[in-house]
Amino acid sequence: MSEIPLWLQGRSAVVAAADPQEWRGATPDYHLSHEVMPRQRTHHFEPDSLEAVVERIVQVFEMEVSHKKDPATWVSMVTEHFRTNVNGGPWASAADIAEIGSYNILIGESAFYRGEQESFESSHHIFHKAFPGGFFWEVLEVLSPPPTVTFKWRHWGVFDGEYHGFAPNGQTIEMYGVSVAKVTDDLRLVEVEHYYDPNAFLGKLTGGCPVAHQDS
Repeated sequence: MSEIPLWLQGRSAVVAAADPQEWRGATPDYHLSHEVMPRQRTHHFEPDSLEAVVERIVQVFEMEVSHKKDPATWVSMVTEHFRTNVNGGPWASAADIAEIGSYNILIGESAFYRGEQESFESSHHIFHKAFPGGFFWEVLEVLSPPPTVTFKWRHWGVFDGEYHGFAPNGQTIEMYGVSVAKVTDDLRLVEVEHYYDPNAFLGKLTGGCPVAHQDS
């Protein structure tokens, strides 16, 4: 029996196999996910199910783009060919994500968030501050199998911290979407299209009020 590829083993295995120098800062810690997700998630799947496999791949991808500074070390994708977009918008490469940040690319510009004004670091700080207890993600349903995997997902967290001057309300904020991922035979990501309404999510953090311009 062939060994299970690293990117299919989950975040803990990828963290253990990484050189400490690959991380942008401290080694990522997912103890909150292990504690909170089992009781807050809405769907539970067998470990070898397609849904569980897809969830592990996306979790590894999210960890790598958020914490590994060099795309050449990202094992979850075919880095030189990878591209992603949101709602049919412009494509972004792995290099774009490493430079600009996944939040800035996946949310972009709106009345509630201005990605062009945020750096990689500041964008992560904004959402870590708003969701100090964690911002979690789960697969809800896989609609089509490889090589083109279409799946529904849920992203959620408790709004316990400030967002751009808007006070927290302690409510669980949720967003839902659909993604279409093209993968290789060994299930590495080549292309991912996301479809969701970022304003519906961001509006819940601001009470529907646009984010005011702030001088830094």
